[in-house]
Amino acid sequence: YLFLLIWGNGLLSQKSYFQQEVNNIIKVRLDDISNTLTAEIQIEYINHSPDVLDKIGIHLWPNAYSSKQTAFCKQKILQRDLEFYDAPNEQLGKISGLDFEINGIKAKLESDSKNPDMAWLMLPFPLLPEERISIVTPFNVKIPKTFSRLGHVNQTYQITQWYPKPAVYDRKGWHLMPYLDQGEFYSEFGRFEVQICLPRNYVVGATGVLQNNEEKAFLNERIEESSLAIKQKVNLFSNKIPSSKEFKTITYIAEQVHDFAWFADKAFYVQKGEAILNSGKKVETWAMFNYNEYWFKAIQYLNRSIKFYSDLVGEYPWPQATAVESALSAGAGMEYPMITVIGNEASFRSLDNVITHEVGHNWFYGILASNEREHPFMD
Repeated sequence: YLFLLIWGNGLLSQKSYFQQEVNNIIKVRLDDISNTLTAEIQIEYINHSPDVLDKIGIHLWPNAYSSKQTAFCKQKILQRDLEFYDAPNEQLGKISGLDFEINGIKAKLESDSKNPDMAWLMLPFPLLPEERISIVTPFNVKIPKTFSRLGHVNQTYQITQWYPKPAVYDRKGWHLMPYLDQGEFYSEFGRFEVQICLPRNYVVGATGVLQNNEEKAFLNERIEESSLAIKQKVNLFSNKIPSSKEFKTITYIAEQVHDFAWFADKAFYVQKGEAILNSGKKVETWAMFNYNEYWFKAIQYLNRSIKFYSDLVGEYPWPQATAVESALSAGAGMEYPMITVIGNEASFRSLDNVITHEVGHNWFYGILASNEREHPFMD
């Protein structure tokens, strides 16, 4: 009886469940000569907690690649992987140019003395429960060589963990953490509207739903060219062609997700399909890859995966799912909401396995948003 009394009192003393809301509008331009991003982000932060906040934890994860003293570098050394440690400075990356304003008032950013990829944004006034603020800042990213997830290999781009990102605030407090080369990322849900400006002849795969009819026509043309090349078994596209001097701006919108990633490659083959769920809902499926016969059946693997998990776990909640083949130095694949990146796979079976595994993370991480830094087994 005494145990039940103590346990019951413990439950009463806990805060009831809440979840913060973070909505993002990002405008970004890719310079594929200097391998840099120039961007601006507008964050609507809504405090659904019962607490008054005086600061917000901010992840600056591109700074994980800024020096040889970061948590990421130390982790790679412990793993006996010295590629990043031995890399010349010109191959490193960082985020810079930050100048935060909150509701139009200048706000101070206090960096963590030991972790350059962690910081505190000091609020110029208390943020009360159920109040919202607008956080705005420009930022620049020097894209590192691909040592982990964010990066580039020549003129192919893997743009992940790339923008200033508020840390999760929950019943346990703030979850501000350095970037590591493992697990997924505990993050807040919200809406993303992302405008990407880049040379016109790049193919882009991204979180969210493409909004531009002109870009849809460009992709449809690439699908026709890809299908003919696959049928004839010829390698039609190359990253060695010059980038277009003309730029395009394409927009993606994603609802109720906790991250946004995008991949750009001039040599992508493109295939499109559709997964039809038991409810009748139709999910667009996309495969983007370099010339690789194992990927010729990727749409089949995607469709089957989406239907498999929808039947046995719960219906896929978003309008599209994309798999891209791109550089990756952190395991066989990595998932983000609505999009997964797969590294080099050496057989139809292994590609099928990895796509199915990574698509599954749209449920067990994408929907549940589990904290794998605290519970690594959930990966």
